[in-house]
Amino acid sequence: MEALFEILKQIPDPEIPVINIVELGIVREAKMMSENEAEITITPTYSACPAMFNIEEDIIKIFAEKGIKAKVITKISPIWTTDWITDEAREKLRAYGITPPEKGADKDHLDIPKKCPRCGFENTTQISRFGSTLCKASYQCNDCLEPFDYFKCH
Repeated sequence: MEALFEILKQIPDPEIPVINIVELGIVREAKMMSENEAEITITPTYSACPAMFNIEEDIIKIFAEKGIKAKVITKISPIWTTDWITDEAREKLRAYGITPPEKGADKDHLDIPKKCPRCGFENTTQISRFGSTLCKASYQCNDCLEPFDYFKCH
């Protein structure tokens, strides 16, 4: 139901507050089970994503504020993919300093230079396979010298 997704769009990702959980593509399904009970299915971006607990609590809280009891189901199959990130969210990520992979990217080719979200050049170096969170890798631009995160593919 579109009304449920509109409520869910009010919940920012705890680790990347410039995008919401719908834009990130982790909300897989939202349906009303009865007049005051909803069922929300989410998929973590990474199997060990610690933010999922916060997201579940945020979902339950925001629906409770509207008089709706929310049941949250975490579904790990199919695994989340960066292809589920909306185009609008990709632009928000770039503006925030995180480079999302292009749609359709099969794997993390972390050794291939990534485009710097600040200056746009691909003269970049991987600093670490893990960035500020498990679902990101750390890079540095060799042109503007700014560090940035790259959202890994799954």
